[in-house]
Amino acid sequence: MNYPFHLYLLAAIYVFAGAMHFIKPKSYLRIMPRYLPNPKLLVSLSGIAEIALGIGLCFPSTKNLSIYGIIAMLAVFLLVHFYMLSGKKEGAGIPRWILILRIPLQFGLMYWAYYYLPY
Repeated sequence: MNYPFHLYLLAAIYVFAGAMHFIKPKSYLRIMPRYLPNPKLLVSLSGIAEIALGIGLCFPSTKNLSIYGIIAMLAVFLLVHFYMLSGKKEGAGIPRWILILRIPLQFGLMYWAYYYLPY
């Protein structure tokens, strides 16, 4: 089945983002909420999830499941985005206006994935 190029772009973004969890893990560890246990494991698991879900978008048998997984993952990642707004240290030096803009961006990314579900 031929999917539109922008579905493959979405898939590539998630595979790249997931790979970055292993290439630059310190960046992700810095923003991991302190109240969550075993941050290294969580960074690795979230990277694996992003890679698997991105790859899953490319196959008819896993596309819809991957879309639901991406939406759920992005909803969980909202916890990190709100945590980063809770203080200067938690924000990891990222300007507050960028942290605020990331919230609607998450919903935009959720919609982008949702767009590919069949009617």
